[in-house]
Amino acid sequence: MSDYDLLIIDPQNDFLDIEGAALPVHGANADMHRLADWLTQHAERVRHITVTLDSHASVGVERTTFWQQADGGDVAPFTLITAEQVQQGVYRPRHAALTDEVLSYLQALETTGQRQLIVWPVHCVLGTWGHNIHSGLSEAIAAWELQTGRVCHKVLKGQNPLTEQYSAFKAEVPRPDDERTLLNRPLMQALSAQGATLLVAGEALSHCVAASVTDLMQELPVERLRQTVLLTDCMSPVSGFETAGADFLEGARAAGLQTRSLVELA
Repeated sequence: MSDYDLLIIDPQNDFLDIEGAALPVHGANADMHRLADWLTQHAERVRHITVTLDSHASVGVERTTFWQQADGGDVAPFTLITAEQVQQGVYRPRHAALTDEVLSYLQALETTGQRQLIVWPVHCVLGTWGHNIHSGLSEAIAAWELQTGRVCHKVLKGQNPLTEQYSAFKAEVPRPDDERTLLNRPLMQALSAQGATLLVAGEALSHCVAASVTDLMQELPVERLRQTVLLTDCMSPVSGFETAGADFLEGARAAGLQTRSLVELA
C-alpha cells in the first residue's frame, strides 16, 4: 500500500458551513469531517502533513473594510472592483494615501487576464476563532503527531494587506518588498519529494485549492504530478462558482493529476 503526503488548504472555521463562519462554503464542514475520520483511521500511512492557513489583517485590499463608495458608503461583499472604477472614483480606498498604490495593483492584477478583484467579507483574521482549523481535523492532526512523532507543517498565507493571495504558494501580484508574497520555493520543494502519493484537500475548490494546485502544476515535475490526487469529497466550491471548480478539475486531470474520493484510495 502507498504512503501519503497530505496537503490541506485552508481548512478553517470561517470557510465552514457552520454558525459563526464569515465566508461559509456549502459542504465544507462535511468535507473536513470526512478527512478527519480518514486521517484517524490511516495515520500510520501518512508521511507528512502540510496545512495552509489563510491569514489576514482585518483590513486589506481584498476585503470590504478597505473600500468605500464615492459617497463614503460601505461596499457590499462580493463586489467586483476594477482599476477603471477606481480611476473614475466609483470606489476608493478608505485611506486616500493608498490610492496610487492600489491602482497600480489592480492594473497589474488585470493585466494577467486571469483574475479581477472581488472584495470578500472579513474572514480568517489572524488570532480569531475564524482563523482556527476545523476542530475535528485539528484533533486528528494532533493524534497523528502523537502517534508518529512528526509535526504538521503549518503555512500562513495572505499576510500582506495590499495583495490578494488565493494560492498557498504566492500572491496574485507578488511584491518584491515582501518575500512572503513571492513563490514559496521551500514549500514547493518539500511537496515535490517523491516516494509517497500527494493527497490534496481543502477549501475552497473554486478559489484557493484551484490557485494552489495551478501553481503546483506549473512547478512540479510531471512524474510528481502523476502521483498527486485531488480528493474530490474533501473540497467544495464557493456558491456561484461551481462551474469554475469543475473546469479546474477537468484541467487538472488533463495535466496528469488524479481525482478520487477517499473511499477510492483503499
